Amino acid sequence: MPKYDFFIGEALLGEGVDVAHVDLMIGSKAGPVGSAFANSLSQLSQGHTPLLACIRPNLITKPATVIIPKVTLKTLEDTDKIFGPAQTAVARAVADSLEEGIIPVDKVDDWVICASVFIHPKAEDYRKIYNYNYGATKLAIRRALKKSPSVEKLFYDKDRAKHPIAKIRVPRLWRPPYLQIALDQPSYPYHEKLLKQIPTSDRIILEVGTPLLKKEGIGVVKRLREIVPEAFIVADLKTLDVGKLEVDFAFDSTADAAVCSGLASPDSINKFIMEAQRLGIYAFLDMMEVNNVTAKLNKLKEIPDVIILHKGIDTEATKEDPKQRWAAIPEIKEHYKSKKYISGKDRVLIAVAGGITDLTGKYALEMGADILIVGRYITSAKDPKRAVRNLLNIIPGDSDIDLKRVHSDDDEKNG
Repeated sequence: MPKYDFFIGEALLGEGVDVAHVDLMIGSKAGPVGSAFANSLSQLSQGHTPLLACIRPNLITKPATVIIPKVTLKTLEDTDKIFGPAQTAVARAVADSLEEGIIPVDKVDDWVICASVFIHPKAEDYRKIYNYNYGATKLAIRRALKKSPSVEKLFYDKDRAKHPIAKIRVPRLWRPPYLQIALDQPSYPYHEKLLKQIPTSDRIILEVGTPLLKKEGIGVVKRLREIVPEAFIVADLKTLDVGKLEVDFAFDSTADAAVCSGLASPDSINKFIMEAQRLGIYAFLDMMEVNNVTAKLNKLKEIPDVIILHKGIDTEATKEDPKQRWAAIPEIKEHYKSKKYISGKDRVLIAVAGGITDLTGKYALEMGADILIVGRYITSAKDPKRAVRNLLNIIPGDSDIDLKRVHSDDDEKNG
C-alpha cells in the first residue's frame, strides 16, 4: 500500500475580533489531503464557499492551496474579507514558506494544502486581517511539517495552558507540592473576608470544608467561585454513599474536585471515582479513621486522583511523632508505582491533613507529601497572609508556578 504524506498544523494569532485561527492539512495529491482538496472545490455549501489561495488574481500560490471559511459568509462585507486580505495572506504565507525552504521545493507539485480560516464577522481592519492570517498560516505550516507539538511539549503544557478565547482557566494539579487551605468555619462572610487577605499563588488550593458545606449548602462553592474565579476548589463532601449523585452536585457547583470518605464501601468509592473522572474533576479519597490504608486501596478497582492521610481535629491532641504520622506516604507511593502516567508523573497524589504547621509540614514534604491541607493555622491566624506565606516558603520551587510565563502565544523553543 503506497505511503502518502499527511501533515496537520494549527495556529492562532491576534486578539479580539481581529483574531486569526488557521487549521490546515498538507499532503500528497494522491492521498487523503488530495481527496479533501478536490471535494472542497467540487462540493460547495452555502456561506462556506471554498476558494484557491491567490497572491493576486491569476496568480495562485504553490503548493496549490484551498481556503475554506470557518464562519458563514452572510454579507458582501464578509465575502470581501475572505476573498481579499485573507486570501492573499494565506497565499503569500505558503509562497514564502516555499521560498524559505520550510516547504520542500521537490514537493511543490506533489502536495496540496487545505486551510480552514476564521475571520470574525466584526473584524474591520484589513491590515490586521492580512497580518494575522499571514502569520497564522505560516506558523501552522511550520508546525505541521515539524510534527509539532512534541509529546513532551503536550504533556508539559496541557494542564498549565489557558485558551485566550475560552475566557476561563480550569486549573489542574500538574506540578505539586501544593498548599490546600481548608475553609472550615461555618460562615460564608467569614471566608469571604479571609479570601481577600490570602496572597495570590497558583500553589494554593481552596477547600470548601464539610462544616461550611453543611451550613451553607453546596451552592457556597459557586459563591466562592465569584470571588476567586480561577482557583482550584475542592468540595469536601466526605461522601459515604450514593457517590455518583454527590459528585454531580459538586460538579454542578463548579468544584474542581470532590472528596469521598475512605470509610465508604469499595463499591461506593469506585462509583464516586468513576463519576468524578467521567466529568473531568478530581476524586479525592479521605482516609480519616481508616486503619489500614493499603488494604483498603487493594479493594478498589478504580484509582483515585488524591489520597488524603487525615488526622481529625478531635484526635489531634494525641501525642504522635510527626514523622510517624505520615509513614504511610511511601507505602502508598509504592502501591501506585506501576500506575504512573506515560509522562512519568504520579497518577495518585498524596495529601496530608491534621495539625499541619510550617514545622510539621516540612516533615510531610520530606516524606513525599504532594499537598499540605491546612485549616486553623491560616483561618484562625491574626495575620492569615503571613501564615500562608510561612507555608508557601517551605514548599520547594516558585510560589507562583507560572510566574515567568507572561504571554498566551506558543513557545516554539519546546517544539
